[in-house]
Amino acid sequence: MTGRLDLALLIGAVVLLVAVAAIRFSTRLGLPSLLTYLALGMAIGESGLGIRFDDATLTRALGFCALIVIIAEGGLTARWSTLRPILGAAATLSTIGVGVSIAVVGLVVHLLLGLDWRLALLYGAVLSSTDAAAVFATLRRLRLPPRLVALLEAESGMNDAPVVLLVILLSGPSFGTHAWWWEVLVVCYELAVGAAVGFLVGMAGRWTLRRAALPSAGLYPIAAVGLTVLAYAAGAVLHASGFLAVYVAGVVLGNARLPHRQAILGFADGLAWLAQIGLFVLLGLLVSPGRLHHAVLPAIVAGLALVLLARPLSVLAAVSPFRLRARDQAFLSWAGLRGAVPIVLATIPLSQRLPGAEQLFDAVFVLVVIFTLLQTGTLAPAARRLGVTAPAEATELRVETAPLEQMQADLLQLQVPPGSRLAGVHVDELRLPVGASVTLVLRDGTGFVPSPDTRLKVGDDLLIVATLQVRDGAERRLRAVSRRGRLARWYGEDGARD
Repeated sequence: MTGRLDLALLIGAVVLLVAVAAIRFSTRLGLPSLLTYLALGMAIGESGLGIRFDDATLTRALGFCALIVIIAEGGLTARWSTLRPILGAAATLSTIGVGVSIAVVGLVVHLLLGLDWRLALLYGAVLSSTDAAAVFATLRRLRLPPRLVALLEAESGMNDAPVVLLVILLSGPSFGTHAWWWEVLVVCYELAVGAAVGFLVGMAGRWTLRRAALPSAGLYPIAAVGLTVLAYAAGAVLHASGFLAVYVAGVVLGNARLPHRQAILGFADGLAWLAQIGLFVLLGLLVSPGRLHHAVLPAIVAGLALVLLARPLSVLAAVSPFRLRARDQAFLSWAGLRGAVPIVLATIPLSQRLPGAEQLFDAVFVLVVIFTLLQTGTLAPAARRLGVTAPAEATELRVETAPLEQMQADLLQLQVPPGSRLAGVHVDELRLPVGASVTLVLRDGTGFVPSPDTRLKVGDDLLIVATLQVRDGAERRLRAVSRRGRLARWYGEDGARD
């Protein structure tokens, strides 16, 4: 028994370290890391090292655990000031958009592949959820307007909840035994109660952590993540949406000025990476490569229906009332990334031994691999072509900075890109609000503390300390100067997000 445990630990440690090293390798090549993890799982599986694993029920359970951690990290890092303006659009995209996507994909695969309606709708439901891990990891490397990034991240954090409910409903033995309006009421109840549970747990945790005097700083991150898991469990016990409860609790906790906030975010980020690695490797281990060639045609048909029809129509139906620009809608349509979530959802009918579930799982696996390669590699060119890039956006740096925590401040980074009107502006002409200041400039590999008359140049990297109260104002001012120069206020430019 001890020998088998030692061998399992050896294999697990090697896989983990290889996966960590692969992150840097895949990033330099511009490839999504999830494909590396899936390949690792397949390499140690039945067609590689010969480890046979076919427990779909266990994969489903562990997959749900990993998704809890990934969604919690997304909620903890979401800024309410950025999330609030797009909350209505994100909620609509996660509900009405999901419904449109399921209907369109289901109709296409029913007509072209001849699948029965239940299995066809399962294809649509499984594929309608964007993947939080893929979206968070990819979009944070791109320079996009905060509103667009917040909308995509909020959608990926929120749409798991209704999709999981619908997939379980379509996979269950009671499907078709109730009237459609009753099923709609049940889904609405589960979403509403899940959101309420997440809010209550988040507020209670926020109040407790700000007043608790825990004996070690390392306990605060554990408590914060534990609260998000509590939100999921409480929601599940009440037959509500646990995933929505996790996201809402994470948002409430992440926007409170908790003790050791940076340590909490760093711990959640590390756990999310570990969850992603474990989840993707496990899914790669579950798949049988010998069957995948039969799934290529269904995967391509479903994928083209999703990308070319379902996603654009769902975006059009969901966000048109919110007056998003046509180019933003086009980018939203292309940036609906799929990852581990659809594969995890495909294990639900597989664990129920539903007819056709094995083909569904294989098709979703192939689709995720093909379209992840296609979409991820083209996001940056698509953003430039559509004109939705925002090179003057300051991004938050997550570092252990105890003095910044004491003064309730964040550390921001901003690069002066070619074409920006920031070039040529003196530091004192930035006119940042009181509480925000440029503390370091990195130029040609050399860092220095700027003086008020330091003139910014193209390629400069700026480190900016901004307190919580003035952070949004500082970001607006930097955007304004980047667009119109030092006389931005005279031109009426206020730096509002596009």
